Amino acid sequence: MKQSIFYLLTFCFLLFWSSCRNDFDFTASEGALRFSKDTVYLDTVFTNIGSSTYTLKVYNTSDDNILIPKIKLQNGPNSNYRLNVDGMTGDIPLSGNEFTDVELLAKDSMYVFIETTIDIQDLVSNDVQYLYTDAIEFGQTNVQTVELVTLVKDAVFIYPQQITDSGGTTVIETLNFDVDGDGNSDATNLQGRFLENDELTFTNEKPYVIYGFAAVGDGQTLTIDAGARLHFHSNSGLLVTNNASVHANGLPSLDAEVMENEIILEGHRLEPGFSEVPGQWETIWLYSGSTDNKFNHTTIKNSKVGILTDGNQDDLSKLLITNTQIYNASLYGILGRATNIKAENLVINNTGFSSFAATGGNYDVVHSTIANYWTNSFRQLPALLLNNFTIDADENTIPNDLVSANFTNCIIYGNDNPELLLENISEAGFDINFKNCLLRFSDSNNIFTGPYYNFQDPTLYENMIINADPAFLDPSANKMGIPLDSPAASAGINAGDLSTDLKGSPRPSPADLGALNAIEFEN
Repeated sequence: MKQSIFYLLTFCFLLFWSSCRNDFDFTASEGALRFSKDTVYLDTVFTNIGSSTYTLKVYNTSDDNILIPKIKLQNGPNSNYRLNVDGMTGDIPLSGNEFTDVELLAKDSMYVFIETTIDIQDLVSNDVQYLYTDAIEFGQTNVQTVELVTLVKDAVFIYPQQITDSGGTTVIETLNFDVDGDGNSDATNLQGRFLENDELTFTNEKPYVIYGFAAVGDGQTLTIDAGARLHFHSNSGLLVTNNASVHANGLPSLDAEVMENEIILEGHRLEPGFSEVPGQWETIWLYSGSTDNKFNHTTIKNSKVGILTDGNQDDLSKLLITNTQIYNASLYGILGRATNIKAENLVINNTGFSSFAATGGNYDVVHSTIANYWTNSFRQLPALLLNNFTIDADENTIPNDLVSANFTNCIIYGNDNPELLLENISEAGFDINFKNCLLRFSDSNNIFTGPYYNFQDPTLYENMIINADPAFLDPSANKMGIPLDSPAASAGINAGDLSTDLKGSPRPSPADLGALNAIEFEN
Protein backbone atom coordinates (compact mmCIF):
# COMPACT_ATOMS: atom_id res chain seq x y z
CA MET A 1 0.00 0.00 0.00
CA LYS A 2 2.81 2.42 0.91
CA GLN A 3 4.56 1.61 -2.38
CA SER A 4 1.39 2.47 -4.37
CA ILE A 5 1.01 5.78 -2.53
CA PHE A 6 4.69 6.56 -3.32
CA TYR A 7 4.21 5.99 -7.05
CA LEU A 8 1.02 8.09 -7.04
CA LEU A 9 2.74 11.01 -5.30
CA THR A 10 5.71 10.79 -7.67
CA PHE A 11 3.42 10.87 -10.70
CA CYS A 12 1.54 13.89 -9.38
CA PHE A 13 4.80 15.72 -8.69
CA LEU A 14 6.09 15.08 -12.22
CA LEU A 15 2.79 16.17 -13.72
CA PHE A 16 2.83 19.41 -11.71
CA TRP A 17 6.51 20.06 -12.50
CA SER A 18 6.08 19.54 -16.22
CA SER A 19 3.07 21.89 -16.30
CA CYS A 20 5.29 24.64 -14.90
CA ARG A 21 8.05 24.19 -17.49
CA ASN A 22 8.26 26.46 -20.52
CA ASP A 23 10.05 23.91 -22.75
CA PHE A 24 7.23 24.04 -25.23
CA ASP A 25 6.35 27.70 -24.94
CA PHE A 26 7.38 29.59 -28.08
CA THR A 27 7.94 33.31 -28.40
CA ALA A 28 7.71 35.07 -31.75
CA SER A 29 11.17 36.26 -32.59
CA GLU A 30 12.88 37.88 -35.56
CA GLY A 31 16.38 38.96 -36.47
CA ALA A 32 18.25 36.70 -34.04
CA LEU A 33 19.00 33.69 -36.19
CA ARG A 34 22.46 32.53 -37.22
CA PHE A 35 23.14 30.64 -40.47
CA SER A 36 25.79 28.17 -41.57
CA LYS A 37 26.39 30.35 -44.67
CA ASP A 38 25.18 33.67 -45.98
CA THR A 39 25.00 32.49 -49.59
CA VAL A 40 24.15 29.04 -50.92
CA TYR A 41 25.77 28.33 -54.27
CA LEU A 42 23.92 25.59 -56.10
CA ASP A 43 26.50 24.32 -58.57
CA THR A 44 25.99 24.62 -62.30
CA VAL A 45 22.97 22.79 -63.72
CA PHE A 46 21.65 22.21 -67.21
CA THR A 47 18.36 23.77 -68.15
CA ASN A 48 15.39 21.58 -67.10
CA ILE A 49 17.57 19.12 -65.15
CA GLY A 50 17.06 19.07 -61.38
CA SER A 51 19.95 19.95 -59.11
CA SER A 52 21.34 18.03 -56.20
CA THR A 53 19.97 18.86 -52.74
CA TYR A 54 21.89 21.53 -50.84
CA THR A 55 21.64 22.27 -47.13
CA LEU A 56 21.51 25.37 -44.99
CA LYS A 57 21.67 25.08 -41.20
CA VAL A 58 19.70 27.60 -39.13
CA TYR A 59 20.66 28.18 -35.47
CA ASN A 60 18.68 29.55 -32.53
CA THR A 61 21.45 30.86 -30.27
CA SER A 62 19.07 32.26 -27.64
CA ASP A 63 17.84 30.65 -24.41
CA ASP A 64 14.23 30.88 -25.56
CA ASN A 65 12.12 28.72 -27.79
CA ILE A 66 11.26 30.87 -30.75
CA LEU A 67 8.61 30.97 -33.42
CA ILE A 68 9.80 32.19 -36.82
CA PRO A 69 6.67 33.82 -38.25
CA LYS A 70 7.63 33.36 -41.90
CA ILE A 71 10.22 31.58 -44.01
CA LYS A 72 9.79 32.14 -47.73
CA LEU A 73 11.51 32.55 -51.06
CA GLN A 74 11.93 36.15 -52.08
CA ASN A 75 10.46 35.48 -55.54
CA GLY A 76 7.54 33.66 -53.98
CA PRO A 77 5.53 31.18 -56.07
CA ASN A 78 7.44 32.29 -59.18
CA SER A 79 10.76 31.10 -57.81
CA ASN A 80 12.55 28.21 -59.47
CA TYR A 81 13.91 27.07 -56.11
CA ARG A 82 12.21 24.60 -53.76
CA LEU A 83 12.63 24.43 -49.98
CA ASN A 84 12.11 21.76 -47.37
CA VAL A 85 12.31 23.03 -43.80
CA ASP A 86 13.07 20.25 -41.32
CA GLY A 87 10.86 17.83 -43.25
CA MET A 88 8.05 20.31 -43.97
CA THR A 89 7.15 21.02 -47.61
CA GLY A 90 5.37 24.33 -47.26
CA ASP A 91 2.06 25.97 -46.37
CA ILE A 92 0.69 24.66 -49.63
CA PRO A 93 1.79 21.01 -49.56
CA LEU A 94 4.83 20.31 -51.79
CA SER A 95 5.03 23.97 -52.87
CA GLY A 96 8.31 24.53 -51.06
CA ASN A 97 8.14 28.32 -51.23
CA GLU A 98 6.51 29.58 -48.01
CA PHE A 99 6.34 28.40 -44.37
CA THR A 100 4.43 29.99 -41.47
CA ASP A 101 5.16 29.84 -37.70
CA VAL A 102 8.16 27.56 -37.77
CA GLU A 103 9.21 26.44 -34.28
CA LEU A 104 12.84 26.27 -33.17
CA LEU A 105 13.85 25.21 -29.66
CA ALA A 106 16.36 27.13 -27.54
CA LYS A 107 20.01 26.46 -28.44
CA ASP A 108 18.80 24.19 -31.23
CA SER A 109 19.14 24.17 -35.00
CA MET A 110 17.26 22.99 -38.07
CA TYR A 111 18.02 22.17 -41.68
CA VAL A 112 16.69 23.88 -44.76
CA PHE A 113 17.06 21.74 -47.90
CA ILE A 114 17.26 23.55 -51.24
CA GLU A 115 16.79 22.29 -54.80
CA THR A 116 16.15 23.88 -58.17
CA THR A 117 15.01 23.06 -61.71
CA ILE A 118 15.28 25.94 -64.16
CA ASP A 119 14.21 26.41 -67.77
CA ILE A 120 16.67 28.90 -69.19
CA GLN A 121 14.18 29.85 -71.90
CA ASP A 122 11.95 31.32 -69.19
CA LEU A 123 14.75 33.59 -68.02
CA VAL A 124 16.58 35.02 -71.01
CA SER A 125 16.84 34.37 -74.73
CA ASN A 126 19.93 33.86 -76.89
CA ASP A 127 22.29 33.22 -73.96
CA VAL A 128 24.16 29.95 -73.45
CA GLN A 129 24.32 30.43 -69.69
CA TYR A 130 22.58 32.54 -67.12
CA LEU A 131 23.15 33.34 -63.45
CA TYR A 132 19.89 32.75 -61.61
CA THR A 133 19.47 34.19 -58.11
CA ASP A 134 16.89 34.36 -55.35
CA ALA A 135 16.96 34.54 -51.54
CA ILE A 136 15.40 32.86 -48.53
CA GLU A 137 13.76 35.36 -46.18
CA PHE A 138 13.42 34.60 -42.45
CA GLY A 139 10.91 36.80 -40.54
CA GLN A 140 8.41 39.49 -41.51
CA THR A 141 9.41 42.81 -39.96
CA ASN A 142 13.09 42.32 -39.17
CA VAL A 143 13.90 40.11 -42.15
CA GLN A 144 17.12 38.11 -42.41
CA THR A 145 18.11 36.74 -45.82
CA VAL A 146 20.31 34.02 -47.26
CA GLU A 147 21.19 34.42 -50.93
CA LEU A 148 20.74 31.62 -53.48
CA VAL A 149 22.86 31.50 -56.65
CA THR A 150 22.83 28.99 -59.54
CA LEU A 151 24.57 29.05 -62.92
CA VAL A 152 22.22 27.59 -65.55
CA LYS A 153 23.58 26.29 -68.85
CA ASP A 154 21.64 25.88 -72.03
CA ALA A 155 22.19 22.66 -73.97
CA VAL A 156 21.18 20.64 -76.99
CA PHE A 157 19.06 17.71 -75.78
CA ILE A 158 18.97 14.43 -77.65
CA TYR A 159 16.51 11.84 -76.39
CA PRO A 160 14.28 9.02 -77.68
CA GLN A 161 10.65 9.70 -78.38
CA GLN A 162 7.69 8.33 -76.48
CA ILE A 163 5.60 6.06 -78.70
CA THR A 164 2.02 4.95 -78.11
CA ASP A 165 1.30 1.49 -79.51
CA SER A 166 -2.02 0.23 -80.90
CA GLY A 167 -3.11 -0.85 -77.42
CA GLY A 168 -2.62 2.62 -76.01
CA THR A 169 0.50 1.76 -74.06
CA THR A 170 3.22 4.41 -74.07
CA VAL A 171 6.77 3.11 -74.50
CA ILE A 172 10.18 4.70 -75.04
CA GLU A 173 11.60 4.47 -78.56
CA THR A 174 14.20 1.70 -79.01
CA LEU A 175 16.86 1.21 -81.66
CA ASN A 176 16.37 -1.17 -84.57
CA PHE A 177 19.23 -2.01 -86.92
CA ASP A 178 20.97 -4.98 -88.52
CA VAL A 179 22.57 -6.57 -85.47
CA ASP A 180 23.63 -9.93 -86.92
CA GLY A 181 24.54 -8.86 -90.46
CA ASP A 182 21.75 -10.76 -92.23
CA GLY A 183 20.36 -7.66 -93.91
CA ASN A 184 17.32 -7.39 -91.64
CA SER A 185 16.63 -4.95 -88.86
CA ASP A 186 16.62 -6.41 -85.37
CA ALA A 187 15.25 -5.01 -82.12
CA THR A 188 18.06 -4.36 -79.64
CA ASN A 189 15.96 -3.17 -76.68
CA LEU A 190 18.36 -0.24 -76.33
CA GLN A 191 16.40 2.92 -75.64
CA GLY A 192 17.49 5.63 -78.03
CA ARG A 193 17.20 6.89 -81.58
CA PHE A 194 19.22 7.49 -84.72
CA LEU A 195 20.61 10.97 -85.21
CA GLU A 196 18.97 13.02 -87.95
CA ASN A 197 21.06 14.34 -90.82
CA ASP A 198 21.16 17.83 -89.31
CA GLU A 199 22.39 16.40 -85.99
CA LEU A 200 25.49 14.67 -87.35
CA THR A 201 27.84 17.49 -86.36
CA PHE A 202 28.29 18.20 -82.67
CA THR A 203 29.71 21.72 -82.32
CA ASN A 204 31.25 23.53 -79.35
CA GLU A 205 28.52 26.20 -79.25
CA LYS A 206 26.42 24.43 -76.59
CA PRO A 207 26.88 21.26 -74.54
CA TYR A 208 24.96 18.16 -75.65
CA VAL A 209 22.87 16.22 -73.13
CA ILE A 210 22.01 12.72 -74.30
CA TYR A 211 19.29 10.43 -72.94
CA GLY A 212 19.38 6.85 -74.16
CA PHE A 213 21.72 5.89 -77.00
CA ALA A 214 22.36 8.41 -79.75
CA ALA A 215 23.03 6.20 -82.79
CA VAL A 216 24.85 6.87 -86.05
CA GLY A 217 23.04 5.19 -88.94
CA ASP A 218 24.33 3.03 -91.78
CA GLY A 219 26.87 4.86 -93.94
CA GLN A 220 26.76 8.09 -91.89
CA THR A 221 29.50 9.89 -89.95
CA LEU A 222 29.13 11.75 -86.67
CA THR A 223 31.64 14.61 -86.54
CA ILE A 224 32.49 16.05 -83.12
CA ASP A 225 34.22 19.43 -83.28
CA ALA A 226 37.11 20.52 -81.07
CA GLY A 227 35.90 21.85 -77.73
CA ALA A 228 32.58 20.00 -77.81
CA ARG A 229 31.11 18.76 -74.53
CA LEU A 230 28.90 15.65 -74.43
CA HIS A 231 26.99 14.77 -71.27
CA PHE A 232 25.17 11.48 -70.83
CA HIS A 233 22.28 10.48 -68.59
CA SER A 234 22.43 7.08 -66.90
CA ASN A 235 21.93 4.13 -69.29
CA SER A 236 22.99 6.34 -72.18
CA GLY A 237 25.81 6.47 -74.70
CA LEU A 238 26.87 6.64 -78.34
CA LEU A 239 26.27 3.77 -80.77
CA VAL A 240 27.99 3.62 -84.16
CA THR A 241 26.34 1.02 -86.40
CA ASN A 242 27.18 -0.80 -89.65
CA ASN A 243 29.26 1.22 -92.17
CA ALA A 244 28.99 4.24 -89.87
CA SER A 245 31.80 6.27 -88.30
CA VAL A 246 32.55 8.74 -85.53
CA HIS A 247 35.25 11.40 -85.92
CA ALA A 248 36.10 13.16 -82.64
CA ASN A 249 38.39 15.94 -83.88
CA GLY A 250 39.80 17.47 -80.72
CA LEU A 251 42.84 19.75 -80.79
CA PRO A 252 45.59 20.71 -78.30
CA SER A 253 44.53 23.24 -75.66
CA LEU A 254 46.50 26.23 -74.42
CA ASP A 255 44.92 26.14 -70.95
CA ALA A 256 45.49 22.80 -69.21
CA GLU A 257 42.69 23.47 -66.73
CA VAL A 258 40.00 24.76 -69.11
CA MET A 259 40.99 22.33 -71.93
CA GLU A 260 39.20 24.59 -74.39
CA ASN A 261 39.89 22.46 -77.46
CA GLU A 262 39.53 19.05 -75.82
CA ILE A 263 36.43 17.00 -76.56
CA ILE A 264 35.00 15.81 -73.22
CA LEU A 265 32.45 13.05 -72.73
CA GLU A 266 31.07 12.56 -69.20
CA GLY A 267 27.89 12.32 -67.12
CA HIS A 268 25.23 15.02 -67.10
CA ARG A 269 25.63 16.00 -63.43
CA LEU A 270 27.80 19.11 -63.28
CA GLU A 271 28.15 19.35 -59.50
CA PRO A 272 31.75 18.84 -58.23
CA GLY A 273 30.64 15.83 -56.20
CA PHE A 274 29.96 13.96 -59.44
CA SER A 275 33.12 14.99 -61.30
CA GLU A 276 35.02 11.74 -60.63
CA VAL A 277 32.22 9.24 -59.93
CA PRO A 278 32.55 6.07 -62.10
CA GLY A 279 29.69 4.39 -63.93
CA GLN A 280 27.40 7.38 -64.53
CA TRP A 281 26.68 6.42 -68.15
CA GLU A 282 27.17 3.45 -70.46
CA THR A 283 29.72 3.58 -73.28
CA ILE A 284 30.80 4.59 -76.76
CA TRP A 285 29.89 1.41 -78.67
CA LEU A 286 31.59 0.91 -82.02
CA TYR A 287 29.39 -1.85 -83.30
CA SER A 288 30.57 -4.64 -85.58
CA GLY A 289 30.58 -3.25 -89.09
CA SER A 290 31.38 0.33 -88.08
CA THR A 291 34.60 1.66 -89.61
CA ASP A 292 36.97 4.64 -89.80
CA ASN A 293 36.41 5.65 -86.16
CA LYS A 294 38.79 8.31 -84.86
CA PHE A 295 39.32 9.96 -81.47
CA ASN A 296 41.91 12.72 -81.04
CA HIS A 297 42.39 14.96 -78.00
CA THR A 298 39.36 13.43 -76.33
CA THR A 299 38.68 12.82 -72.64
CA ILE A 300 36.20 10.07 -71.74
CA LYS A 301 35.34 9.81 -68.06
CA ASN A 302 32.93 8.31 -65.54
CA SER A 303 31.34 5.73 -67.86
CA LYS A 304 30.89 1.99 -67.39
CA VAL A 305 33.05 1.19 -70.44
CA GLY A 306 35.00 4.01 -72.08
CA ILE A 307 35.06 2.52 -75.59
CA LEU A 308 33.57 -0.84 -76.54
CA THR A 309 34.63 -1.88 -80.03
CA ASP A 310 33.37 -5.04 -81.73
CA GLY A 311 34.46 -6.97 -84.82
CA ASN A 312 36.31 -5.98 -87.99
CA GLN A 313 39.66 -7.28 -86.74
CA ASP A 314 41.12 -7.07 -90.27
CA ASP A 315 39.90 -3.49 -90.81
CA LEU A 316 42.98 -1.28 -90.29
CA SER A 317 40.73 1.77 -89.92
CA LYS A 318 38.34 0.31 -87.35
CA LEU A 319 39.60 2.54 -84.53
CA LEU A 320 42.41 5.10 -84.38
CA ILE A 321 42.74 6.69 -80.96
CA THR A 322 45.36 9.37 -80.30
CA ASN A 323 46.06 11.91 -77.55
CA THR A 324 43.13 10.57 -75.57
CA GLN A 325 42.44 10.03 -71.87
CA ILE A 326 39.97 7.56 -70.34
CA TYR A 327 39.32 7.74 -66.59
CA ASN A 328 36.96 6.33 -63.96
CA ALA A 329 35.28 3.58 -65.97
CA SER A 330 33.49 1.25 -63.57
CA LEU A 331 34.21 -1.76 -65.83
CA TYR A 332 36.72 -1.31 -68.69
CA GLY A 333 38.54 1.67 -70.13
CA ILE A 334 38.76 0.02 -73.55
CA LEU A 335 37.21 -3.36 -74.35
CA GLY A 336 38.09 -4.76 -77.76
CA ARG A 337 36.32 -7.89 -78.98
CA ALA A 338 37.76 -9.44 -82.16
CA THR A 339 38.55 -5.94 -83.38
CA ASN A 340 41.36 -3.69 -84.62
CA ILE A 341 42.77 -0.81 -82.55
CA LYS A 342 45.67 1.50 -83.26
CA ALA A 343 46.48 3.75 -80.28
CA GLU A 344 49.16 6.35 -79.58
CA ASN A 345 49.43 8.81 -76.70
CA LEU A 346 46.63 7.04 -74.83
CA VAL A 347 46.20 7.26 -71.05
CA ILE A 348 43.80 5.01 -69.14
CA ASN A 349 43.48 4.89 -65.36
CA ASN A 350 41.12 4.02 -62.53
CA THR A 351 38.85 1.26 -63.86
CA GLY A 352 36.87 -1.38 -62.00
CA PHE A 353 38.03 -4.31 -64.14
CA SER A 354 40.81 -3.85 -66.71
CA SER A 355 41.95 -0.57 -68.20
CA PHE A 356 42.62 -2.25 -71.56
CA ALA A 357 41.12 -5.64 -72.41
CA ALA A 358 41.56 -7.32 -75.79
CA THR A 359 39.83 -10.59 -76.65
CA GLY A 360 41.20 -11.57 -80.04
CA GLY A 361 41.99 -9.27 -82.96
CA ASN A 362 44.78 -6.83 -83.86
CA TYR A 363 46.22 -4.19 -81.53
CA ASP A 364 49.08 -1.74 -82.03
CA VAL A 365 49.64 0.44 -78.96
CA VAL A 366 52.52 2.95 -78.82
CA HIS A 367 53.56 5.52 -76.20
CA SER A 368 50.61 4.80 -73.97
CA THR A 369 50.03 4.72 -70.21
CA ILE A 370 47.83 1.77 -69.25
CA ALA A 371 47.46 2.13 -65.49
CA ASN A 372 44.94 1.14 -62.86
CA TYR A 373 44.80 2.63 -59.37
CA TRP A 374 41.19 1.67 -58.67
CA THR A 375 40.35 1.96 -54.97
CA ASN A 376 36.53 1.99 -55.00
CA SER A 377 36.29 -1.75 -54.39
CA PHE A 378 38.24 -4.97 -54.76
CA ARG A 379 39.64 -5.42 -58.27
CA GLN A 380 40.12 -8.91 -59.74
CA LEU A 381 41.57 -8.07 -63.16
CA PRO A 382 44.89 -6.44 -64.11
CA ALA A 383 45.45 -3.19 -65.97
CA LEU A 384 46.08 -5.10 -69.21
CA LEU A 385 44.21 -8.29 -70.20
CA LEU A 386 44.90 -10.19 -73.44
CA ASN A 387 43.24 -13.42 -74.58
CA ASN A 388 42.28 -15.36 -77.71
CA PHE A 389 38.73 -16.46 -76.98
CA THR A 390 35.30 -15.28 -75.98
CA ILE A 391 32.61 -16.82 -73.78
CA ASP A 392 29.11 -16.99 -75.25
CA ALA A 393 25.79 -16.75 -73.41
CA ASP A 394 25.84 -20.51 -72.72
CA GLU A 395 29.36 -20.19 -71.24
CA ASN A 396 30.96 -21.97 -74.19
CA THR A 397 34.51 -20.96 -75.08
CA ILE A 398 34.73 -19.61 -78.63
CA PRO A 399 38.30 -19.46 -80.04
CA ASN A 400 39.30 -16.19 -81.68
CA ASP A 401 42.83 -15.49 -82.86
CA LEU A 402 44.79 -12.78 -81.11
CA VAL A 403 46.45 -12.06 -84.45
CA SER A 404 48.76 -9.41 -83.05
CA ALA A 405 49.10 -7.43 -79.85
CA ASN A 406 52.05 -5.06 -80.01
CA PHE A 407 52.93 -2.68 -77.18
CA THR A 408 55.86 -0.30 -77.60
CA ASN A 409 57.17 2.41 -75.24
CA CYS A 410 54.26 1.80 -72.86
CA ILE A 411 53.85 1.94 -69.08
CA ILE A 412 51.67 -0.88 -67.72
CA TYR A 413 51.36 -0.34 -63.98
CA GLY A 414 48.95 0.01 -61.07
CA ASN A 415 48.23 -0.61 -57.41
CA ASP A 416 47.87 -4.39 -57.84
CA ASN A 417 50.33 -7.07 -58.90
CA PRO A 418 50.58 -8.43 -61.51
CA GLU A 419 49.14 -5.87 -63.93
CA LEU A 420 49.29 -8.17 -66.97
CA LEU A 421 47.18 -11.26 -67.60
CA LEU A 422 47.66 -13.46 -70.68
CA GLU A 423 44.94 -16.06 -71.29
CA ASN A 424 45.43 -18.29 -74.30
CA ILE A 425 43.95 -21.52 -75.57
CA SER A 426 45.64 -23.81 -78.09
CA GLU A 427 42.72 -23.69 -80.54
CA ALA A 428 43.48 -20.09 -81.53
CA GLY A 429 46.54 -18.00 -82.38
CA PHE A 430 48.19 -15.85 -79.73
CA ASP A 431 50.81 -13.37 -80.97
CA ILE A 432 52.16 -10.78 -78.52
CA ASN A 433 55.14 -8.46 -78.58
CA PHE A 434 56.31 -5.96 -75.97
CA LYS A 435 59.18 -3.54 -76.68
CA ASN A 436 60.66 -1.05 -74.24
CA CYS A 437 57.80 -1.22 -71.77
CA LEU A 438 57.70 -0.73 -68.02
CA LEU A 439 55.58 -3.48 -66.48
CA ARG A 440 54.47 -4.37 -62.99
CA PHE A 441 54.57 -8.13 -62.68
CA SER A 442 55.46 -10.31 -59.72
CA ASP A 443 54.58 -13.99 -59.32
CA SER A 444 56.04 -15.14 -56.02
CA ASN A 445 53.63 -18.12 -55.91
CA ASN A 446 54.51 -19.23 -59.45
CA ILE A 447 50.89 -19.07 -60.58
CA PHE A 448 51.53 -17.66 -64.03
CA THR A 449 53.45 -20.20 -66.07
CA GLY A 450 54.01 -21.04 -69.71
CA PRO A 451 56.15 -19.61 -72.48
CA TYR A 452 54.23 -16.35 -72.81
CA TYR A 453 55.32 -15.28 -69.33
CA ASN A 454 59.01 -15.74 -70.13
CA PHE A 455 60.19 -12.14 -69.98
CA GLN A 456 63.64 -13.26 -71.15
CA ASP A 457 62.30 -14.45 -74.51
CA PRO A 458 63.41 -11.78 -77.05
CA THR A 459 60.72 -12.86 -79.53
CA LEU A 460 58.09 -11.74 -77.01
CA TYR A 461 59.79 -9.12 -74.84
CA GLU A 462 62.58 -6.65 -75.61
CA ASN A 463 64.21 -4.16 -73.21
CA MET A 464 61.62 -4.57 -70.48
CA ILE A 465 61.68 -2.76 -67.12
CA ILE A 466 59.98 -4.98 -64.54
CA ASN A 467 58.53 -3.74 -61.22
CA ALA A 468 60.14 -0.31 -61.18
CA ASP A 469 57.67 2.31 -59.93
CA PRO A 470 57.20 4.98 -62.62
CA ALA A 471 56.44 7.51 -59.84
CA PHE A 472 53.30 9.05 -61.32
CA LEU A 473 52.52 12.53 -60.05
CA ASP A 474 49.19 11.59 -58.40
CA PRO A 475 47.45 8.59 -59.94
CA SER A 476 44.58 8.75 -57.43
CA ALA A 477 43.69 12.08 -59.02
CA ASN A 478 44.44 10.84 -62.56
CA LYS A 479 47.60 12.93 -62.79
CA MET A 480 49.71 10.51 -64.77
CA GLY A 481 52.84 12.53 -65.52
CA ILE A 482 56.26 11.12 -64.58
CA PRO A 483 59.29 12.94 -63.12
CA LEU A 484 62.67 13.38 -64.75
CA ASP A 485 64.17 10.70 -62.52
CA SER A 486 61.46 8.12 -63.28
CA PRO A 487 62.78 4.75 -64.51
CA ALA A 488 60.46 5.30 -67.49
CA ALA A 489 62.34 8.45 -68.53
CA SER A 490 64.61 8.11 -71.59
CA ALA A 491 63.84 4.37 -71.77
CA GLY A 492 62.06 4.35 -75.14
CA ILE A 493 62.95 3.85 -78.77
CA ASN A 494 61.93 5.68 -81.92
CA ALA A 495 58.38 4.45 -82.54
CA GLY A 496 54.95 5.62 -83.59
CA ASP A 497 53.63 8.27 -85.93
CA LEU A 498 53.52 11.25 -83.54
CA SER A 499 56.50 13.45 -82.69
CA THR A 500 54.82 15.02 -79.64
CA ASP A 501 53.40 13.69 -76.38
CA LEU A 502 49.76 13.91 -75.28
CA LYS A 503 50.15 17.58 -74.28
CA GLY A 504 51.84 18.53 -77.54
CA SER A 505 55.42 18.74 -76.23
CA PRO A 506 58.13 17.44 -78.59
CA ARG A 507 59.38 14.00 -77.64
CA PRO A 508 62.97 13.88 -76.42
CA SER A 509 65.55 11.49 -77.79
CA PRO A 510 65.72 8.91 -76.39
CA ALA A 511 61.97 9.00 -75.81
CA ASP A 512 60.26 8.65 -72.44
CA LEU A 513 57.83 5.78 -71.92
CA GLY A 514 54.12 6.40 -71.72
CA ALA A 515 51.93 9.12 -73.20
CA LEU A 516 53.46 12.03 -71.28
CA ASN A 517 57.01 13.32 -71.37
CA ALA A 518 58.92 13.31 -68.09
CA ILE A 519 58.92 16.73 -66.41
CA GLU A 520 60.36 18.34 -63.31
CA PHE A 521 57.77 18.09 -60.54
CA GLU A 522 57.08 21.14 -58.41
CA ASN A 523 57.79 20.76 -54.70
